Amino acid sequence: MGIMFLTTVLLRKRIPGKQWIGKYRRPRVVTLSMKQAMIRRLEIEAENEYWLSRPYLTREQEYKHNTEERHAKWEAFKSLMKAKFPEHRYISDHLNHLNVSKKWTS
Repeated sequence: MGIMFLTTVLLRKRIPGKQWIGKYRRPRVVTLSMKQAMIRRLEIEAENEYWLSRPYLTREQEYKHNTEERHAKWEAFKSLMKAKFPEHRYISDHLNHLNVSKKWTS
């Protein structure tokens, strides 16, 4: 234990601060399970790229294939928003009670 401490003092090989975080952190050891997990993730990503590169519909089939449904959804959303919105109010309705004693109009 003393020799290892003497070596670190003489060679000044130490990680300043916390050893696992920061700019000069100690690098983690790459294990076999880490490598296998990375290979598995890359295989999944490659399979996803393969399936995404082969579309089900062609561009011509996909163009405007859904306009009626989208329009119906938009109309339903608009009517839902209109139902939540209160009716219009006019200033004449609010101030109509002041028109009780109008003497200058015939």
